[in-house]
Amino acid sequence: MDWDDLRHFLALAQAGTFLGAAKQLGVEHATISRRVASLEKSLARKLVDRRGRRLILTADGEEVARHAALVAQQAAAIEQFGRSSATETRGHVRISAPPALSAALLAKPIAAVRHRHPGIEITLVGEKRLASLNRREADIAIRFSRPEDGDYSIIKLGEIAFRLYATQSYLESVSPADWTFIGYDESMSASPQQMRLLEQAAGRPIAIRSSVLEFQAAAARLDGGVVMLPDFAVMERDCLRRIDDQIALTRELWLVVHADIKNVPSIRVVMDALKKVFDMSSIRHP
Repeated sequence: MDWDDLRHFLALAQAGTFLGAAKQLGVEHATISRRVASLEKSLARKLVDRRGRRLILTADGEEVARHAALVAQQAAAIEQFGRSSATETRGHVRISAPPALSAALLAKPIAAVRHRHPGIEITLVGEKRLASLNRREADIAIRFSRPEDGDYSIIKLGEIAFRLYATQSYLESVSPADWTFIGYDESMSASPQQMRLLEQAAGRPIAIRSSVLEFQAAAARLDGGVVMLPDFAVMERDCLRRIDDQIALTRELWLVVHADIKNVPSIRVVMDALKKVFDMSSIRHP
């Protein structure tokens, strides 16, 4: 059996479509189809039912996918171990974290790691979705949602407070009944902070929408309306003023790493640096 066949099949099982699997691996659609057919032939088992555009794993396919996921996890751990050195902390660590949080809080600890451990290379991917640690899309993930399953080591970093903000000039010139709000677009409509914003707006218009939190803050600084921001996004001498008569929304912040690699030296160094910056920041802790 060819491991590459198994790797392509696992991508298909995880993505659910040939197109998604091809995008994940950076190959052509036909390559996924050919590799899956090769695996089915070598195992003498039918793994995938093709029903028009839909793909359904057979019982054998589900069993093979479970084993393939375990193999992929172990391969990732071995790869990360191989990048480490017995005498010097080395390795490439990939971090996934929300973009606004990354910009506000993560540059300092990442730069500090590089100064102390020049053998460690770091890639930071700013994204809101939970990157797959199993597929090595990230080694470390920082997220507002705690994973419900998976073989992960999970650490609570603290709690982030979200509050309403606006400029002093906006608050002085516009009565509360006429406030307009700045919020997320439909891609984040189910997020707790957007739902709280809608609750506080109470029928008043969301006049500016964006998936980019930094843009929302910039629009609010230009008297664009009332915005809900995490406290870390507001600078000490910011022109934005907190609207204190509103109860803050708090969200838990989690650091997630796959259990198989949590003790790899390069991973441990980066994890410790991230935990330290949140210990020193103004976010609330349990």
